[in-house]
Amino acid sequence: MTNHKGGCLCGAITYNVAGPLRQIIACHCIQCRKTSGHYVAATQTATASLTISGAVTWYQSSDKARRGFCGTCGSPLFWQPGNRAVTSLFAGGLDGPTRLKIVKQIYTEAKGDYYALSHTETSDQDPCAG
Repeated sequence: MTNHKGGCLCGAITYNVAGPLRQIIACHCIQCRKTSGHYVAATQTATASLTISGAVTWYQSSDKARRGFCGTCGSPLFWQPGNRAVTSLFAGGLDGPTRLKIVKQIYTEAKGDYYALSHTETSDQDPCAG
């Protein structure tokens, strides 16, 4: 069985994923940029496969989704849509080698003007809206 561990910068929140992870999607939408300070590179798993230790602070960023972060160090960690039993994990919070790759970039038209993309793939569905 696939098993991945991760957590926040200060160690107050740790998590374990006992199941597969989706390949990475890089989202350049405004909300992901504001959440992370750049763009978000995230994988995803079934929420039932995720065990979290520590007190996550959840922010209901829209009627469609909420975002989870560490209230101590501020590390952004999770994104959950309200209508599906999945949790996106910010890839930078994963420990050790993941063997995951960025396979898609979305909302590239909203990217910051201070960086360039070598390749883009856009989508009209925002999995990060919220």
